[in-house]
Amino acid sequence: AVAAGPMPLPAGALPRAVAVLSFSVLLGAAQRRPALSNLSASCWSRPHPVNMLNSYNVKFQHSKALTSPYPGSRIERSQVPEDKVGWLTEWKDYNPVEYTAKSVLAGPSWADPQINHEGFSPKFNERDGEVERKSLNGLYVVENGRPRNPVGRTGLAGRGLLGRWGPNHAADPVVTRWKRDESGNKVAHPVSGKNILQFVAIKRRDCGEWAIPGGMVDPGEKITATLKREFQEEALNSLQKSPEEKAKLEKQLQKLFSQDHFVVYRGYVDDPRNTDNAWMETEAVNYHDETGETMDNLPLEAGDDAGVVKWVDISEKLELYASHSYFIKLVTEKRGAHWSEDPGSECHE
Repeated sequence: AVAAGPMPLPAGALPRAVAVLSFSVLLGAAQRRPALSNLSASCWSRPHPVNMLNSYNVKFQHSKALTSPYPGSRIERSQVPEDKVGWLTEWKDYNPVEYTAKSVLAGPSWADPQINHEGFSPKFNERDGEVERKSLNGLYVVENGRPRNPVGRTGLAGRGLLGRWGPNHAADPVVTRWKRDESGNKVAHPVSGKNILQFVAIKRRDCGEWAIPGGMVDPGEKITATLKREFQEEALNSLQKSPEEKAKLEKQLQKLFSQDHFVVYRGYVDDPRNTDNAWMETEAVNYHDETGETMDNLPLEAGDDAGVVKWVDISEKLELYASHSYFIKLVTEKRGAHWSEDPGSECHE
């Protein structure tokens, strides 16, 4: 599959629970982006209803993408009333603040030039050389040479901290296994009676929140490669390993990442870094180690911009940001695992 391109869903991969409003937490890889541009959205993002459809026909609206000041700055967005967020609502006096961070204007490899830069003629809504400019949510409008945020106005034009005009693609791998006792038997929750699922969680250095390891899709990179690479960097500290150790990790992970997987979410993300002309999108995928044998042989070690990494028991009591909590909840429903001690607690459309 091409990075962030259409990806067929495995049979049964779309539970009705997807209708619960969920967003991904996006984690940028530190060695490729300065600290401000890769601030984890897990520090800010929360689920909110929206005004557009993602690839699962879930509706979303802006909330975090309207917050001020803009991350890493003192820039205040222009105020956007709720009834004027949508572009279809006429607003002749709309005058958004123009802002692109100096770290982006400096021209790093992960960022586009300015629209009027000589020799820069991006092909929006399609694959542009190695850069994926297609949105997971379908075609977006290009106005005066700039892509227009498909969900609506944000009160800020330009790119802010985001490198690409239009969609900025990320990937979030949710790696899970069953909790087992010393004899290797699955552990069931005493109240729900359902087996307890665990996932690999990292504690972000930038905001101290527990989250799914993930990061940005590099130019020319397949989404499957991003998912595996980010997991290796964040949870296995592969960047600090010798070539031999890295090759061994790669071989062990191949089995897990090449098997059937569950696409939890793919599409637009309500992120405080979003602007009228640049926005975050992600694909969150669950890789499940049914026997536990693959992950048992992989020593978890925090790397990149992760402070701590460990296996965490999944339940509704998890103190994750709501976006990741919903991802995790969808995974437990897919796997038939424990989530709540309340038998009536489940996702509702």
